[in-house]
Amino acid sequence: MKIKKGNSHFVGEMAGKLRKIFLDFGFDEIINPSIIQEEDVYKQYGVEAPLILNRSFYLAGLPVPELGISQKTIKEIKKITAVDIKKFQEIFRLFKEGKIEADNLIEEMVKGLKIKTEEATDILTLFPELKKLKPIPTKSVLRSHMTAAWFLTVKALLEKNVPPIKLFSIGLKFRREQQQDALHIYESLSASLAIVDKKFGVGQGKDLVKKILSKIGFKKVIFETKIATSNYYAPKTEFEVFVKYKGENIEIADGGLYSPISLANYNISEPIFNIGFGVERMTMLKNNIDDIRKLVYPQFYGSAFFNDKEIASYVKLKKQPRTKLGKTLVKKIEKAILKYKDEIGPQKFLVHKGQGVKVFISEPETNKKLLGPAGLNAIYIYEGNILGIDEKNKKFNKVLKKGIRVYSNIEAISNLFACLVEEKSFGRHTIKIADTLPSINLELEKVIEEFITSQNKKIDIRGPIFIDIEINKNE
Repeated sequence: MKIKKGNSHFVGEMAGKLRKIFLDFGFDEIINPSIIQEEDVYKQYGVEAPLILNRSFYLAGLPVPELGISQKTIKEIKKITAVDIKKFQEIFRLFKEGKIEADNLIEEMVKGLKIKTEEATDILTLFPELKKLKPIPTKSVLRSHMTAAWFLTVKALLEKNVPPIKLFSIGLKFRREQQQDALHIYESLSASLAIVDKKFGVGQGKDLVKKILSKIGFKKVIFETKIATSNYYAPKTEFEVFVKYKGENIEIADGGLYSPISLANYNISEPIFNIGFGVERMTMLKNNIDDIRKLVYPQFYGSAFFNDKEIASYVKLKKQPRTKLGKTLVKKIEKAILKYKDEIGPQKFLVHKGQGVKVFISEPETNKKLLGPAGLNAIYIYEGNILGIDEKNKKFNKVLKKGIRVYSNIEAISNLFACLVEEKSFGRHTIKIADTLPSINLELEKVIEEFITSQNKKIDIRGPIFIDIEINKNE
């Protein structure tokens, strides 16, 4: 069975592009830790730390429960199934000591007590202590900025490497936003660079940002130095990066030199330049999506969204031949149409003879070409539109270069004609006008068609074709 290639996520595609660019620019990839200790946030942010922690997610864990096995409980267990109580007590003891992981407890009961899974779960319901457990908060938080991890990573690497060091990490950051809306969600991707190099300053950093964003397709970039600098950046070195979108400046990155005070808290004497790109924000702008929830979680929010590649995958032939003869005829018919397309009627040309049929392509009308003007058009997907275009017309150069070709009109029609031969549908058959996809033997899933309409895009394949096929008995 042929495996259909899967569809990528817009955000994943953008992250992949950035990853390739970073590698091509000589950066080494690092996976930074996602869990940071509260004390590190204070080391980096100083007096600003409580504000950062206010929108951080603290981690908590359930304690190991005290599970007492009373005589009453033993009687209830025996009502469920016969078990070795001493073995059962031993399993609970190992669980309390941490030698059996919580998510392995049921499995250990099934194996150790030789009981069924449902019996093990029924036994656990006899211990209400499990339901009454309350999470105990820790001093660990999920990182709200990739910065929180860079200090730790660079400190560790400087013990093993000599600068300059060029690193990148693409990963999630987590922020306890007051609400999730068109611009805010709890988790988002950060594509972050860290450069440890005494010769690398803010000016070089801005030049680097321009080159990276140019590779993505953002040609004009605006830099603004922040007046109120985050505490982990050195004063007057933090800058924001904007691009123009629908007349507004939209921030897509933030960078600067780390504060010597914060670096000293980690005994780091080398300067560090950092820039972090908002992957979702960049993806929204490149794909003209105005709601981050719809971008990241299309399965939950709003209507479906399909890119050109996805739309192209749903344009199918309505009818295709199944027999060896039919599949051979597709090529024969297509070849004959291209050969005789300019012949003037009335004329007919033999395409196939055998297997009980004679097949002709023909032009029954006087002074008419065998194939109409739109007969050579091809179907392309371009910026959410489905278009029938003349591939030799220069006005469609942009569509030819950036669009996705699915079928030519002749390919689709030849498949239909071959099916008619297979079915022994004797007589003359004519395709006159291309106006809808089914008119030229193509079809599209209804949900895709509705999506195209909802986006104010169009399906425009209109044009005269006027091609005839004659299917006669071969007697």
